[in-house]
Amino acid sequence: MRHSHFSHVRNLTSTLFRSRSRSAAYSSFFSDFNGDSTLASLKLKQSSSSEDSSNVAFKRISSIYYGDSKKVKKPMSKRNDNAEESQSQPSISWLSNINNNNVLLKRKAPSRKKKQEHLFQFSQENRFSKLIAICGKVLGPEATIELFGKVGRDPGIKGYNTLIETCIEKARESSDEDVVVEEMGKVFHLFKLMGERGFRLQEQSCRPLLLYTIDMSMVEEFHFFCGVIKDQNPSLIARLGYYEMVLWLRVNNEEKILELCSLIAKNDGEEISGLRENYLLALCESERKKEILELLEIIDIKKLSSAESVGKIFQALGRHLLEPLAEKFLLDFISSGHETNNITNFIASYAVSIPNLSVENVITKFKDLHRTLEVSPSSSSYEKLILHSCALGEVHVALDIVGEMCEVGLTLSNGMLQSILHTCEETSEYNLVHRIFSTIRQYDLETNDKTFRCMIDLFLKMRDLEGAYRMLDEMGELNLKPSANLYNTIMAECFRENNTSDGVKVLEHMQSADVMPDSETFSYLISNSETEEDIVMYYKELKESGILPTKQIFMALINAYAACGQLGKAKQVVLDPLIPQKNLNQIKCMLVSVLAAHGQLSEAINYYEEIKKAGHNLEPKDIMSLIEKTRSDVELDRLLLLLEELNDTEYWNGACCRIILYCIWNKDISSAVNLCKLLKNKYQNSELVTNVLCDKHQSDELVMKVLFDKVFSLIEPTESSHLQTSLELLSEIKNKLGLVPPKEYHDSLLSVHAKSSKLHNAN
Repeated sequence: MRHSHFSHVRNLTSTLFRSRSRSAAYSSFFSDFNGDSTLASLKLKQSSSSEDSSNVAFKRISSIYYGDSKKVKKPMSKRNDNAEESQSQPSISWLSNINNNNVLLKRKAPSRKKKQEHLFQFSQENRFSKLIAICGKVLGPEATIELFGKVGRDPGIKGYNTLIETCIEKARESSDEDVVVEEMGKVFHLFKLMGERGFRLQEQSCRPLLLYTIDMSMVEEFHFFCGVIKDQNPSLIARLGYYEMVLWLRVNNEEKILELCSLIAKNDGEEISGLRENYLLALCESERKKEILELLEIIDIKKLSSAESVGKIFQALGRHLLEPLAEKFLLDFISSGHETNNITNFIASYAVSIPNLSVENVITKFKDLHRTLEVSPSSSSYEKLILHSCALGEVHVALDIVGEMCEVGLTLSNGMLQSILHTCEETSEYNLVHRIFSTIRQYDLETNDKTFRCMIDLFLKMRDLEGAYRMLDEMGELNLKPSANLYNTIMAECFRENNTSDGVKVLEHMQSADVMPDSETFSYLISNSETEEDIVMYYKELKESGILPTKQIFMALINAYAACGQLGKAKQVVLDPLIPQKNLNQIKCMLVSVLAAHGQLSEAINYYEEIKKAGHNLEPKDIMSLIEKTRSDVELDRLLLLLEELNDTEYWNGACCRIILYCIWNKDISSAVNLCKLLKNKYQNSELVTNVLCDKHQSDELVMKVLFDKVFSLIEPTESSHLQTSLELLSEIKNKLGLVPPKEYHDSLLSVHAKSSKLHNAN
């Protein structure tokens, strides 16, 4: 049903998202929103007619997605029209298929604030959002909405935003205009459903769609959806002005940019103040210095809606080296009694935005302006300098700033500490962890589990186990109890460095610190066990401690038994009654990979067939791994079935080449030729060849390059029979497929063949 609905959409908009050539029908459809009118004109010329531009927008897009605009009402229509609306809408909309008798729709609709207060507690809401995100990616937004509707749960504003982001992400990833049309259609329906459920569209919901249309230079589509958004929430008009200016800057439409600047210069009333601010903010992110200066002459930045907006103005002043103007504005703020904390933040925003200035000179400029204006820096302005220093990799300078601000009695947030620690890791200045910890102790800075985790990581990167354990002891002195996760970090690093003895000793440290190990602890211990006895011992300890074994535990058991040469025991793991049924197939997939890696191809494929019968699939990388381990005792038919399972182009190409190599090993030239033909067709039909190469000869060269890189180059000179088969295959694909290797590849293969012949004669 959904597919027939969207086929109707595609028929109407077959060239919807071609960036340079849109169909005349589509351009005509968007004629009311093609950019001839601006958002400012919508604000200044409010229509008293019920048939305003937003009404037209909704009716027009409804005519696409529903087929008959006369039968559809606006999303914000009165509740007493719902019955009529539900009867008149065709059933092809996937959202209209939701059961109207579900529990949610029977409830009396509370206000949005009340709904937010009673639906979930904070932690539950976060988990619910994650669940919606997973469902949206796996099932798609339509099935997700329907699923939650059946159990009487509404996704809430965060859930809808997640689904919208999922649709836009899929549109961005696709080059198929039909897919793009379908995903944008879903976003429209989500907007509509949000309105029906009592949610007013906010910027967070609209932003992904607006940015997508801007990035893709979709001028008509942008204005069309602006009309839809305005219809649902007229208060967003001013904020939409920001995106409108960004659009014209993106497509470099000089006429429109100047038109908007002229419009807000001539209209200085309160009704357009919001638009004026947002147009200015968009310009401040550009390099259009002239227009920025012209607008700053007529706009009083003290009247901007927020300190954040003013901060962006000062960033632009710094980027364009407009210090006299920056000082003038700062003096205006001081004389008007503006909040000092904001003023010092404006100075920081200006200083860190000056281009090509060393971090030391940025700090000097920061201090000079504070002295000139006779204001003192705040914690937040110092933190801007710290972040700027970290962005430039200047950790020493960042720590100097920390010391300076702490000396004058200002506090440093824990987030800043973590930024500095993260920069130490990125710049490989691990030894600075000593200075950081000394600073923490000296100024009694706020810390938490995450901060200590970062410091422990740095000690481990220096292979300083003693220092890592010292951090755990220090936590106790600060009345912070170390978690099992921190000990696991040390254990994991020891095993990563093949330091098994110290890895095992971590468990002793945990016991002496009265910290209970968790499933991750036992997972590491089992995975790195050197004997079967150790594996059994750790698994027994896990069960006796009352910890439920996780999926990772069973995977660790399979790997550990296999590493000890006990493949029989590894196969028995999947029979463990403690395995949750939902994880069984994933654990079997692990067994398939392990068996393949240990040369048990036939058994690995048998388990794979069990997984298939249960209705599950291996991941592409696992299928590829299975094919890569092929030996001559595996039937070609089974390998070809595995190849059919691959739907990832990159993996498919690699797998196909691997099977061609298998055919060479087994002197099956006929099958190898057929696979080469498949590979050739795949490349000729690929988007790369169609849109970029546009040349059959070039695509053939590409196929031969892949074959030489991934097939012929792997033939050893000592394998003279395989070399002979390779030459026969080259002759066949030249005669039957017209594939001729470039000269350098052909000469290379002949050279190897010659060396092989000499070696054979010498022997």
